[in-house]
Amino acid sequence: MPHATAPDGVKLHYEEAGHGTPVIFVHEFAGDHRSWEPQLRYFSRRYRCIAYAARGYPPSDVPESVASYSQEHARDDVVAVLDHLTIDRAHVVGLSMGGFATLHVGLAHPHRARSLVIAGCGYGAQPGDEERFRAECAAAAAAFEAEGEQALRQYAAGPTRVRFRTKNPRGWQAFADQLAGHSPRGAALTLRGVQMRRPMLYQLVDGMKRIDVPTLVMTGDEDDPCLEASLLLKRSIRTAGLVVLPRAGHTINIEDAEAFNAAVADFLAAVDAGRWDARDAGSIGGGILGFVRK
Repeated sequence: MPHATAPDGVKLHYEEAGHGTPVIFVHEFAGDHRSWEPQLRYFSRRYRCIAYAARGYPPSDVPESVASYSQEHARDDVVAVLDHLTIDRAHVVGLSMGGFATLHVGLAHPHRARSLVIAGCGYGAQPGDEERFRAECAAAAAAFEAEGEQALRQYAAGPTRVRFRTKNPRGWQAFADQLAGHSPRGAALTLRGVQMRRPMLYQLVDGMKRIDVPTLVMTGDEDDPCLEASLLLKRSIRTAGLVVLPRAGHTINIEDAEAFNAAVADFLAAVDAGRWDARDAGSIGGGILGFVRK
């Protein structure tokens, strides 16, 4: 079973498909490397695709210390997998927790990214939401350890997954069954070490303004915690475009795989053709019709 080794010795399971320009997929909290199967099947026709399981997600290692889980570890694990595969630069595609990791690659290691796809990124991002978000993470972590599979199934039925369950019960059930098989201990440690301790998005705005890597921000219009956050990302990253999928929740890469793949494919093609540039400053702050300026 192939694995890369992070600098602290944690082994990260990965899978590959296809040949060509590399694309690495970084999964959400409620997913793992298998979550990207619709993308590997589609993009491996033209790209070298890599999906890996984050630390805490078997068959990757599940370190027992909460100190082994952090936003920095999550960010650097992306680079560790690229290093193991001797890939200098890749398109980096992340959802939710993986979207945060992708953003942090853009902030700290922009030279390793051909582009960034930051999808479903924003839980706990709004000013004033910090303590509520951390309290919810702490409660969920405790439930995972106390109740195991039952709590994991409860997580799968959260508010931002309702649209998925309504329009595609069979697809949602497969997602929920997969999540139920996760390590409860790994899930709890990930919440405590990564989610609860990561900086909030609005604290990263100055860094976002320095990103010049081509970026696509994506969200579902019924993923309420991520809507305002997606606008913040769009407005802060000068190379960012924004895609909002209609009547879609949080798990957009499997909930609406065709629309997700189409948007990402168009973006990657534009980037690879050198046709994705920064926003023209003339389109910012010029009023509505452009006759009266501030």
